Amino acid sequence: MKTPSWILPSAAFIALAAPHASAHNVEADMTIAAQRFLVTLSADQTTKATFKLEDAERKNWHFIPRPRLGLPLKEMTQEQRLMAQALLSSGLSSKGYGKALSVMSLESMLAEIEKGQPGKPVRDPEMYFFSIFGTPAENKPWGWRLEGHHVSLNFTCSGHGTASTPSFFGSNPGEVRQGPRTGLRLLGKEEDLGRELMRSLNEGQRKQALISEEAPKDILNDPKREEVTPAEGVAVSSLDSAQQKLAEQIVREYLGAHRPEVESAEWERIKSTDWNNARFAWAGGVEPGVPHYYRLQGKSFVVEYDNTQNGANHPHAVWRDGQRDFGMDLLKEHYAKSHAK
Repeated sequence: MKTPSWILPSAAFIALAAPHASAHNVEADMTIAAQRFLVTLSADQTTKATFKLEDAERKNWHFIPRPRLGLPLKEMTQEQRLMAQALLSSGLSSKGYGKALSVMSLESMLAEIEKGQPGKPVRDPEMYFFSIFGTPAENKPWGWRLEGHHVSLNFTCSGHGTASTPSFFGSNPGEVRQGPRTGLRLLGKEEDLGRELMRSLNEGQRKQALISEEAPKDILNDPKREEVTPAEGVAVSSLDSAQQKLAEQIVREYLGAHRPEVESAEWERIKSTDWNNARFAWAGGVEPGVPHYYRLQGKSFVVEYDNTQNGANHPHAVWRDGQRDFGMDLLKEHYAKSHAK
């Protein structure tokens, strides 16, 4: 299976797919991009792509290969795909945008690797689904999602700001070990920074950080969990300045898949409200190629990484927030202000 041409945008498309290049209003950019996408759809496509904001489907997120609702790239015209990618770009940094498309492109590689193996799911880089929740409009609440195997990106616009969680990326293989893309590690930075922090700990710190000799089989803050896990491990506040800087780099690597304005605002919020509560936990081995796991979290935010499957070459990474997933806090604020008028 060849990688489809739409997944390799030209320089001209990059300009089209970056509506935030000269703007700083995240919510306005998302709204405009969503409106431009929706007007290209037929009536049948609109029915597939759109849901009410309060529809249960909005929180029905996952990262496994499974049947999904929404409008897949496979059913879009070239024009519609470009508009869908422009919407995707409105929520992500250039790094995150490239990561999302690259994760999707790995489905072609998986199709070749798994060819002829019984019981394997269909791998298709065009089976990624766009969904719009509510009506994209300025100063009104609505949301959108891109989702498929190893990608689940969920955005909420409240009229008073945006939320960008849950945010999930996975990669299989984690490191490409054959063919023209040998050496590619889409989640390599997440892995390397976590291992570097764990290795920097002294004996006492490591005893506090190590929560299990065996890594869990997957992330714990998965879609079945509505509330984030309790923080455990070594307190970030007890680390030295270099270690604290590493901890910050880990968090910002996850936030940095999103627009620079989002990364900066979210980091300032975490630093001012939740960083004193943050803890770093590790499970499994420390050497490369050995199943391992970590999470760094406070009372609300959590970034989490697990790499245990396929010989520890199949990582999953998620950023969640117990207060802000699906814009819960922003929507409460919006409705409180609306009722106060």
